[in-house]
Parts: sequence; C-alpha cells; structure tokens
Amino acid sequence: MLQTPNYRRTIIALLFAALTAMPACHSPSLLHPDAPVFEKPAPEKYHVLLTTTKGNILLEVQREWSPHGADRFYQLVRHGYYDSAAFFRIRPNTWAQFGIAANPAIAQAWRHRTILDDPRILPNTRGTVDFAFKDPNGRTTQVFINLKDNRSTHDLEPFVPFARVVEGMTIADSLYSGYGERSGGGIRAGKQDSVFAAGNNYLLRNFPSLDYIVRAKVIDSSH
Repeated sequence: MLQTPNYRRTIIALLFAALTAMPACHSPSLLHPDAPVFEKPAPEKYHVLLTTTKGNILLEVQREWSPHGADRFYQLVRHGYYDSAAFFRIRPNTWAQFGIAANPAIAQAWRHRTILDDPRILPNTRGTVDFAFKDPNGRTTQVFINLKDNRSTHDLEPFVPFARVVEGMTIADSLYSGYGERSGGGIRAGKQDSVFAAGNNYLLRNFPSLDYIVRAKVIDSSH
C-alpha cells in the first residue's frame, strides 16, 4: 500500500476521533478481563490479518507452538484489543513491538493479566512473533515481530514464538522506527506509564509519525 500524506492524515484524524469514546470495534467485554468469553481456547490453527497504516501483515498461529500464547492472542484479537494500537517500539532490523491498547482504560485493565509460560517449540527466527515479558509467567498483551534472526539472544530466555509472519514482512520492515525506545520502551525499562495512562492521545501528540494497526482480524479459523 502506498502511504500518501493525505492517507496518513486521514488515519491520524480517525485515531484522534476515537479518543473520546471506546471505538466501536472494541468489545465492552475488554473492560472485564475475568469475563468467561476470555477463557475460550483458540483453534489449533488460525490466521490473523493486521491491517496497518503501511499495509497488511498476515500471521499464522498454531496452538501447539505456544498454547497459552495462542489462546491469549486469539481472545484479544477477537474482541478488538489491538484495533488502533500503535507499533510504539521498533528497533530497526531487530524487532517491532505493539500491544498496548489505544483506549487507556482497556490497556490498564489488561496490564497485569498474566499467562503462564510455554515451552519453546519454534526458534526466534526472522518473522516469528512472541509475547514480550519482564518476569517468568509474566506475558500479558504486548507482542513483537522478530525483524531478524534473534536466536542468539532471544533463545537464551523464555521468549516463545506463538506465530509467524506468512505475508507482509516488507511491511513490518517499513514500520516507522525513528523514535526507538523513546515512544514507550520495553516492559523491562519501566517507561510505559504514560502510554498506559493516556493511550493513543499521548502517542499521537508526542510521536506523530508512529504506525498503527487499523484493525486486527481472525480469519480462517474453525470457531
């Protein structure tokens, strides 16, 4: 997708408009992480289409790769958690991270909703997708795409791929990376409080060049 200046201005205007109310694509259930709907397991295999401000990224998820991770991602995508969320932390040619909800009330509701660790099946090669974490059994909602082969570092820790990019790696490579760690940093850096407190309002005003997930949608699943 060719990202023209008018296209980007339109996307940013739509995101700002969504700040005054919960976007329609966000399920009200997201404010209640204990709701029974979030206990449903994922299909054994499914795909997620990320429609972004740069183009489409298609993910393949197989539950055997990371059961807890696949279940959490499936539940969040189905209820719109990642819609309008920013790619807020990108280290060029290393990884691209997203997963703090656009709506701060939703982001804070899930910030400490952890899942158990899974044993690694896939190595952290280019195109695999993992949950970020700080502590053991500490995965919540933030995920990253490996933009290079990160086996030498990430396989030394319990970074467990639950998905892989099957289409759109050139889109992932092109996501805006100029802010580096300044627009949110990682979970371990302890610099995400402003993003959780004000969501996209904070990011759009202070880091206007970031790219976003316009919508994340589950496709090709049996559920």
